[in-house]
Amino acid sequence: MMDQRATLIRMLRKLNDEMNVVMSQGAGYYTCAPFAKRFNKLLEQARTLFVGDAGIISTFEPLPPADPKDPGEKSKVLLEIRIEINQLVTLLESTGGDSGP
Repeated sequence: MMDQRATLIRMLRKLNDEMNVVMSQGAGYYTCAPFAKRFNKLLEQARTLFVGDAGIISTFEPLPPADPKDPGEKSKVLLEIRIEINQLVTLLESTGGDSGP
């Protein structure tokens, strides 16, 4: 049987890795929107694990699919996404299973 929590954790970590690869290819040559859109989809799935629970999961909000042109602003958007990914991974790990690094 598939463990949805462990799968979400792996997918969030992979999304974070993919962001690192894209950023390393050069400032200004990447888009932020796909990462925010994917995070939002994974967040929606994570919410299903907390049915009826208005606790910490309610502190997460969907991210706007921003795609600024300025490389500095792009970095800020990706930093925000990275923070949200890591916080969501921590929440998922602490509430029922650690899939490892």
